[in-house]
Amino acid sequence: MTSDDYVRWFKDIRNSDVALVGGKNASLGELYSTLSAQGVLVPNGFALTAACYRDALTRENAWERLHALLDDLDKTDVAELSRRAAAARAVIYEATGTDEIRQLVATAYQQLEREGGKGLAVAVRSSATAEDLPTASFAGQHESFLNVRSAAALFEACRRCFASIATDRAISYRIDNGFDHFKVFLSVGVMRMIRSDQASSGVIFTLDTESGFRDVVFVTGAYGLGENVVQGQVDPDEFYVHKPTYRAGHRAVLRRALGSKRIRMVYSRSAIATTHNVPTRRADRARFCINDADVLQLAGYAIAIEDHYSRNAGHPMPMDIEWAKDGPDGALYILQARPETVASRRSPDALETYALKAKGRTLATGRAVGEKIATGAVRVIREPHDLVAFRPGEVLVAEATRPDWEPVMKTAGAIVTDHGGRTCHAAIVARELGVPAVVGAGNAMEALAGGGTVTVSCADGDVGHVFEGALPFEVSRIPVGEIGMPRTQVMVNLGNPDLAFATAMLPNAGVGLARLEFIISEHIRAHPMALANPASVQDAAARRAIAKLTAGYATPADFFIQRLSEAVGTICAAFYPKPVIVRMSDFKTNEYARLLGGAQFEPKEENPMLGFRGASRYAHPAYAAGFALECAAMRRVREQMGLVNLFLMIPFCRRVEEARRVIEVMAGHGLRRGQGGLEIFVMCEIPNNVIQIDAFAELFDGFSIGSNDLTQLTLGVDRDSEIVAFDFDERDPGMLEMLRLAVTGAKRNHRHVGICGEAPANYPEIARFLTGLGIDSISVTPSSLLRTITAVHAAERALEAQAVHATA
Repeated sequence: MTSDDYVRWFKDIRNSDVALVGGKNASLGELYSTLSAQGVLVPNGFALTAACYRDALTRENAWERLHALLDDLDKTDVAELSRRAAAARAVIYEATGTDEIRQLVATAYQQLEREGGKGLAVAVRSSATAEDLPTASFAGQHESFLNVRSAAALFEACRRCFASIATDRAISYRIDNGFDHFKVFLSVGVMRMIRSDQASSGVIFTLDTESGFRDVVFVTGAYGLGENVVQGQVDPDEFYVHKPTYRAGHRAVLRRALGSKRIRMVYSRSAIATTHNVPTRRADRARFCINDADVLQLAGYAIAIEDHYSRNAGHPMPMDIEWAKDGPDGALYILQARPETVASRRSPDALETYALKAKGRTLATGRAVGEKIATGAVRVIREPHDLVAFRPGEVLVAEATRPDWEPVMKTAGAIVTDHGGRTCHAAIVARELGVPAVVGAGNAMEALAGGGTVTVSCADGDVGHVFEGALPFEVSRIPVGEIGMPRTQVMVNLGNPDLAFATAMLPNAGVGLARLEFIISEHIRAHPMALANPASVQDAAARRAIAKLTAGYATPADFFIQRLSEAVGTICAAFYPKPVIVRMSDFKTNEYARLLGGAQFEPKEENPMLGFRGASRYAHPAYAAGFALECAAMRRVREQMGLVNLFLMIPFCRRVEEARRVIEVMAGHGLRRGQGGLEIFVMCEIPNNVIQIDAFAELFDGFSIGSNDLTQLTLGVDRDSEIVAFDFDERDPGMLEMLRLAVTGAKRNHRHVGICGEAPANYPEIARFLTGLGIDSISVTPSSLLRTITAVHAAERALEAQAVHATA
């Protein structure tokens, strides 16, 4: 064997060299040798090959001793596993301590020093020859060492990497995944360290890690070296970029979330530890660790990497990528890329949805991982030795999890951590195991210290909840082969952007109604007029709260525009290029008054349901500035984000003249009907909308029947009053006539007409009635979607049968 057989530089490595240098190093070589020319920056380095490892063990007669330690190992005996693993590591460490390997390492390190300077810091990472196969990720199973600064320290780190093939967790992982211990070998990768200790680093996925939605790049990041993000020691910043519109030339961050980033990992000067954590300054925690330009550059890297790997594979290949920003030069580097092995491999034979049937007291909240629900007894893990008492099915609660906990995590009913984002160790393992997890909960260790039984729910979007007690829930499974779309479009009503990606993967024809009210109340929380005119807010406490809420933005108005556009943009991106019909805000005055700073901007009305709401606000001086912010946000979605599948809808438009004023105001704000394909719809929810449908059709591109308000106003029933609720019935003959007039009137004027209430989902006879009228679309909540598709299919079949019978 020559030195070339034992040392291979990245420029000479390709992705096909897994057997030679392991999956991690093969991927690094592929990145360095093929994508550097496309502007993707990858640090230089080299690999000690698997042959170096194998030959060293052979020369030292180590294999027989390793067989004796591992062949009959029972991994369920934790103490024996730990004893034998330690003995195996000692065998490998001793066998790889040869003068030949020492000299090879020193020579290669000197070459890196010539490129980067004397005492160049390097990262040392293990790379298994079976690593990153489609069936297993090997994530976190073997050791890595950072900030290694001399040939002697590098030799020591390489030996410890080789020995880490026998960590407790690696042995357990191989057994669980059916890998033969003696057919998996280790290569060691050595690469120039990027000084992200002076900047930031993180992880990128080229899909949404929870839903498996493929059309986004998901970027996470925190200050300092990246181990904290990977291990879940920090709550990172999160960003999404929409691939289709990015490819079309629109450069905008789709969505972002600020993480706490409480600590940062930096270099140590200690001879014992090469890195250590320090607290993150309060001012740094309050801002994002990278700017939009960085996010977009990383997204461009990620798309180029995914495209390259997909071409080579002959099929789409979502990727899991590590990145770092260099403090001295400000450049962004890719440190690793591997195929994503969990979300991208979901190919269910049935759609499975989880739904709570009751609500309990919330004990903790955090980021949801997975979309499942589980109940179990709480087991708080404060120290590793607490794992001995863990029982299968319990809810594991900890500050963060570690790779050597995986044998226990595999038996957990659910996982809850105080720290970590959706790319941390706990999240990655939970996804792979199909276990619901709530990460970054902040106070779970304290809130759940008393133990007891809890319900962990990840079925409500990005926010996961830990509820007190065992709450009832149901699981629905519908075979995919049984779901086909009817001729009548079945759309969804959706106002929560956290649910957008998962909902978009259900059968649908787009979004028939996206309400702004949930977004404003949950993601913005302040009254639009208070943000448009912050100086006019009289309440001192409200002013302070608004200042805190909008810190980091040039103006409170910018905060509103960005938050609203990113939330709406997320929904539009999820369903792109299908239409998404967004209804402009339709709070009632009592609802608006409850928003931060809202009380002074709202009149007190005896009957807000029939008061200052919907279209009447948009051109009125009391709300005109707030509506201008709404329009600016919608314009940003269409123009900057490139999401031209956004259509707009005007609610509660009482009179034709009022409609004209609103259309003119919107045009003045850059939302001109027909320009850039913009369509503007109107809610058909007032009897006058039906009576004057021909006149309204001249001003709007379509109608959406709001069956709740239309029923209320047709029957004169307050739908919020329990005492007369029995009179609220969409099946009343008068209501059916209103529906008939609305549908036939819209079709007479060649306008789209749909319905966005739950009546067709609740009453199959209404679905049949509307389908018979030829309604264009029926839009219902996600939980009613599959039921409605079934009802519309049945209605269409019945109509076909009637037609055949009539012909006969």
